[in-house]
Amino acid sequence: MSFQFHRSAPSRFGPWATCLVGMLAGIVLVVLLSWWWLFLAVPATVLWVIGVIDYLQPHHSIRRIYPVIGRMRWLAEDLRPKIRQYFVESDTDGAPYTLDTRADVYDRAKGGEGIESFGTELDVYAQGYEWFLHSIYPKVPAEGQHRVRIGEASGAIPYDMALMNISAMSFGSLSGPAITALNEGARRGGFAHDTGEGAVSPYHRQGGDLVWEIGTAYFGCRTPDGKFDADQFVDECRQTDAIKMISIKLSQGAKPGLGGVLPGSKVTQEIADTRGVPVGETVVSPGHHSAFDGPDGLVEFVARLREISGNRPTGFKLCVGQRTEFLSAIRAMISADVYPDFIIVDGSEGGTGAAPLEFEDHAGVPLDDGLATVHSALVGAGIRERIRIGASGKVGSGFDIARRLAQGADYTNSARTMMFALGCIQAQECHTNKCPSGVTSHNPMVTRGIDVEDKAQRVCTYQRSTVNNFNTILGVLGHTSACDVRPDQFMRRISQTESVRYDELWPVLPEGSLLDGSAPEAWMDDWKAAGGIAG
Repeated sequence: MSFQFHRSAPSRFGPWATCLVGMLAGIVLVVLLSWWWLFLAVPATVLWVIGVIDYLQPHHSIRRIYPVIGRMRWLAEDLRPKIRQYFVESDTDGAPYTLDTRADVYDRAKGGEGIESFGTELDVYAQGYEWFLHSIYPKVPAEGQHRVRIGEASGAIPYDMALMNISAMSFGSLSGPAITALNEGARRGGFAHDTGEGAVSPYHRQGGDLVWEIGTAYFGCRTPDGKFDADQFVDECRQTDAIKMISIKLSQGAKPGLGGVLPGSKVTQEIADTRGVPVGETVVSPGHHSAFDGPDGLVEFVARLREISGNRPTGFKLCVGQRTEFLSAIRAMISADVYPDFIIVDGSEGGTGAAPLEFEDHAGVPLDDGLATVHSALVGAGIRERIRIGASGKVGSGFDIARRLAQGADYTNSARTMMFALGCIQAQECHTNKCPSGVTSHNPMVTRGIDVEDKAQRVCTYQRSTVNNFNTILGVLGHTSACDVRPDQFMRRISQTESVRYDELWPVLPEGSLLDGSAPEAWMDDWKAAGGIAG
């Protein structure tokens, strides 16, 4: 056995350079050892200055009484939601969406099967628990997207809507890359993308089908003083073939009756160009429309937009409030013989970028009751077959789609679960421009984290997986068509020992009963009162 020695690689530095580096290192070490007290004195001085400021300032009593230490309260408040979300909440806790729901969306968006083991973690005897009544003779699950034809009854250019679509989220509320990924995902999956009220931005133009939402500020089709500009509206419709339907926003679930405020500091050149507003000026969306007023005006505006848009299906979106007001709109439709092609019902539990807590918690009718009200009223007025109903509010699973169809919807829209597919972590900082995932932030250092190609595919995969799960549920119910889902096949527990069917919770009026006077007394009282509103 022999050993062979190799010479070391030559040094990158000569002997004089090595000596110089050694001398400098020694000097630095001596200085550090000689001036060690500075490492204590500087922080101590800073803390002393902060303490004096806290002691003298008059605005915060905790800081004034407990200088420096009192600031720890802010740190604790900032960390509390994160600690609760990651270390305290159980899998079935958390709001607005539980950890289980978020994890399921993430898994499906990445191509997972969304399968769990060992049984449900839900308390099946708790009030509010819901389930469907399966058939012992199930059908083979359908494949692909079910389609709901919208616009045929009015003679508009019909559009075949998917069962699950992207709900209204505007550019401004969401970042440019997030909107781009959503629209590209819609294009790949063959479902619709609602623009939200912030106009059709460059990020919406990836080829996905669009529902252009017209809000109270008329972004994208407004005059300098904020009124509706028909010429701009027509130009946008002519230039953008991807716009398939027009939706007039009457109210939003999380803040019905309120508009939005976009601070001037966030109105960049890009947002200003998209919305048709001045750069750097705060933009306020009013709570009401200036283009029309009252039920007759609403019906006329629907007909006008349908005509000048090139005969695109046109409808409106609302969170149900007073039942008499919705009935007055129905009376106006019948009187003018003009009907919207669709009505999107938004529930009060819906999401928003920003709203007062009073409105998020207490304004508007929840989707269960709002959807039942709209469906039953249209049936009672004998016009349900003319109008399609969309349901918007916490739709995240195949079961959610099925239960909304059972309650009267024809299709569904989803916003926050689509945000989860983009990478949203439910930090609930949408209104601060500090979204850690870049979904609602406009900070380029954060939005760079959104890989559009990857996120678009996740949005597409999540929607497809959810609809496939609905197809499986449909087969287990004993059906092959989404139109066959019935309310008597769904149950809700109202106590530990009692449960009721959907059709018992939300009974539907007999066909035409509002017209012939055979509807229940409470409905007839509201119907008569609505006549005064509609004129």
